[in-house]
Amino acid sequence: MRKKPKTIQVEKSFIAWRRDPTYVAAYDALEDEFALAAALIDARGRAGLSQAEVAKKMDTSQPAIARLEGGKGNPSLATLRRFARVTGTRLTIAFEPKGKGKTLSRRAGS
Repeated sequence: MRKKPKTIQVEKSFIAWRRDPTYVAAYDALEDEFALAAALIDARGRAGLSQAEVAKKMDTSQPAIARLEGGKGNPSLATLRRFARVTGTRLTIAFEPKGKGKTLSRRAGS
């Protein structure tokens, strides 16, 4: 008989992790990557497309889209524009003064 895998309540884990200064520093250092990944996933979700469908329209592979959405690598502006085009969104980029909180537009396209 198989044991049921133990589930971890993510929210409770994050609360505990956020008390660890090492975790906070590492998380904050990756804030831009997390924001970009969230914006890409959000754009694809709003477009109602799977990673495979986006990949086909971009003439690439599904694993390439998974890496892009997973924050692996450093996508070019051309790649982000293609992603935006196939998801029916518009790519916007902004520079903000330090200390104002980072925002990457949830709209990705053009």
